[in-house]
Amino acid sequence: MSGNSLRLMTTEKDSAEHLFFSDDIMGVSLSVWLYSRADKTHSSSSSAFHPLAVPTSSRLAVTLNSSPVGPGDSRSKWSSVHCSPHFLLSACKQEVTRSPVEMSSDGVRAELGVKNGLHVWEVLWSPNHRGTHAVIGISRQSCPLQASGYNVLIGGDTQSWGWELKTNQLWHAGQSLGLYPGKRRRCHSEAVTQSLTSSHAKVAQTPLPIPERILLVLDTDAGTLGFVVDGSFLGVAFKDLPRGVELFPAVSSVRGGASIQLRYLNGATRDPPALKALCGLSVRQCLGQQRLNQTDKLPLAPRLKDYLLSSHKCTLTVNTYKHKQ
Repeated sequence: MSGNSLRLMTTEKDSAEHLFFSDDIMGVSLSVWLYSRADKTHSSSSSAFHPLAVPTSSRLAVTLNSSPVGPGDSRSKWSSVHCSPHFLLSACKQEVTRSPVEMSSDGVRAELGVKNGLHVWEVLWSPNHRGTHAVIGISRQSCPLQASGYNVLIGGDTQSWGWELKTNQLWHAGQSLGLYPGKRRRCHSEAVTQSLTSSHAKVAQTPLPIPERILLVLDTDAGTLGFVVDGSFLGVAFKDLPRGVELFPAVSSVRGGASIQLRYLNGATRDPPALKALCGLSVRQCLGQQRLNQTDKLPLAPRLKDYLLSSHKCTLTVNTYKHKQ
């Protein structure tokens, strides 16, 4: 073997060892950087829903942190056929507005339903335009969407499942199934202050004011329906949903002038999430939402930094998105 060949092999070996060593050091540095700031990662929040959050599966966590589909997706449209005559659709079909009609309960469902997979929709409904019997949920094709008087339509029969936003009650087959979220856990400060126990028992029965933005999470594979409020997944609201049939996002209202917007955000198949997505999610969770804008300080390659930031930017886009009229 010539001297030049030997020097070339030695150089390549040294380069490989240096690359491995650099990656190892980078990983250790990243771990130390995250660990040293772990106590500063999560800022306190005044949201009443954060103490009620339920841990999500990796499949749902990745879906919620993935890039949303385009706003013009066909699954973002309300149906012009399966809709009460008292609901007026916008030109893009992404918003419905209820006419000021008295003694009538009116509903509408999405134009397209789903039979399999995990799916997330965003519903925007101002609390100032809900009134009583404001319900969000899912329905089958044959759910009635108009009735006389003031009633719960979505959840009022066996073909639909609904969450009444004013009272926080779950409805199915015309019956109230209790409050959602059902288990209203105390926060840490309440847990260590025994004197608040009696007052907490009263608060637990008080309906929580639901903000404008609600995410509807339908897992047709597992047969479950849940909701995300203020970035917190509140757990399974309904289980044992029918399998192999089309299910549609649906709402019902009795309030004149109520405007309700729908947008399909993302979905996932039965397949487990990719390792890349899981790793990116773990790093973002360690950093926390308040520190994602400091990703440039991580000892990572620019492409990795861009990847970590991509979901954060997409989340901001979804949070601030307003449908065009």
